[in-house]
Amino acid sequence: MSTTTTLLNGLPPASRDRMMKVATEVFLPAGTRVFEEGQRADRFWIIRTGTVVLDLHVPGRRAATVETLGPGDLLGWSWLLPPYSWHLGAEAKTAVEAVRFDATIVRALCEADPAFGKALSLRVAQVVAERLQNTRVRLLDLYGPYGGEPGRRV
Repeated sequence: MSTTTTLLNGLPPASRDRMMKVATEVFLPAGTRVFEEGQRADRFWIIRTGTVVLDLHVPGRRAATVETLGPGDLLGWSWLLPPYSWHLGAEAKTAVEAVRFDATIVRALCEADPAFGKALSLRVAQVVAERLQNTRVRLLDLYGPYGGEPGRRV
């Protein structure tokens, strides 16, 4: 099971309950631009059903797909770190049902309860680390040497 699937499950029950009290159920039709790279990151989601594509703006070309997220995944982590702007764009590939969280409210909860804030921040950091590793593997698949000796730099 990936860390993204266990974002809330990895929190103590009281913290999970606190998060769900400020959650809003949302529906995003297929093709909806959820957010754009560089815009203010003021919310985040946990996907219940459907898929969302994360993409990266490439000047003069169509946006490059970075990753596809699905049920249980955290959509958006840029809300946690200043300057609170999206590092990627996101689009609903299929119809999506998700739970949306207002970042300002969640950050206030984190400030009011440092233990909760630390637990949530660590969970989000695990998601970011997992995605960074997945991206690294994809880049090696795309640009790594084929047929070379293991461990040999090209």
